[in-house]
Amino acid sequence: MRSAEMGRHGSIALRILAVAAVYYGAAQVGLLLQLVRDQVTPLWPPTGVALAGLLLLGMRVWPGIALGAFFVNVVLGPSLISVLAITAGNTLAPVCAALMLRGAGFRNELDRLRDVLALVFLGALVGMVISSTIGTGTLVLSGAVGASDFWPTWSVWWTGDAMGILVVTPFLLVLRKARWPSRAGPGRWFEAVALAVGTVSVTLLATRTPDSTLLFLVSPFLVWAAFRFRLPGAAPCALAVSTLAILAAAADTGPFAGEDVFADMVTLQAFNGTTALTALLLAAVITERDKTYEEIKRVCVRLTEMVARMEPRPESYDDPPDDHPEPPRAR
Repeated sequence: MRSAEMGRHGSIALRILAVAAVYYGAAQVGLLLQLVRDQVTPLWPPTGVALAGLLLLGMRVWPGIALGAFFVNVVLGPSLISVLAITAGNTLAPVCAALMLRGAGFRNELDRLRDVLALVFLGALVGMVISSTIGTGTLVLSGAVGASDFWPTWSVWWTGDAMGILVVTPFLLVLRKARWPSRAGPGRWFEAVALAVGTVSVTLLATRTPDSTLLFLVSPFLVWAAFRFRLPGAAPCALAVSTLAILAAAADTGPFAGEDVFADMVTLQAFNGTTALTALLLAAVITERDKTYEEIKRVCVRLTEMVARMEPRPESYDDPPDDHPEPPRAR
């Protein structure tokens, strides 16, 4: 009994360390996209990693989030107290988001429209207010950011955490069940490669051109991914598009050139929000339609079988011969 309990605790400890390691690695990627004080980025992948870890591994891995957030911020934070406050905010936000999602009956498969809406509103929009408010307030109180920069910094922080939830969490939830398609033919593979190449090419073109209206040329590819490949195709496409757009904003090129941080955040939030919502909502609606169609087919098959069993058997008409036939009538 004791060995089984020790094994269970050891498994939990390994999960916590794994979450901390992945969180730290994702943070190093996110810091490459920083726009404010080498710390606030328009896409913060660790938040998406944290929420996915809580949803997949359970609430007991929250120390891994705190551990990873501490090691990330200990180098960046102005003081130890500020680091602890920011770590608390970065841990509390995904934990609260996961609790709200569980309370709403969220399913990790994201195969229902209500699951996607819950992820958007409860996980991203509401839950990430906690981390952005605590983090920005800590930077202002510590003097690292001026009071006049509170709202621009807050908007970048909130957008980064929210986009981490919208583009990273669905990708990780899909990746958990990813399997090599053994029955996919050459045509299917060609379509997948064409979708990937087209999405990246059009996004690069749109984010390197000063005209911001070209950004929405990516939408047809997101629709294509959702219709043909459902969430396993839509989630990676949304992640790729958002990442390329943020790279363009960080490099101050294309439609983001010459704009201040707040203006860039407005454009990025509109574009990335549209990208994520188009991909996730459309994929969820189509998946629900497919499930409804399959359920209707199963019901029709069951009804057909029931009717076949209830049909009366044909009666036997082998009557005995008549011994006294009726005489023919006179004309």
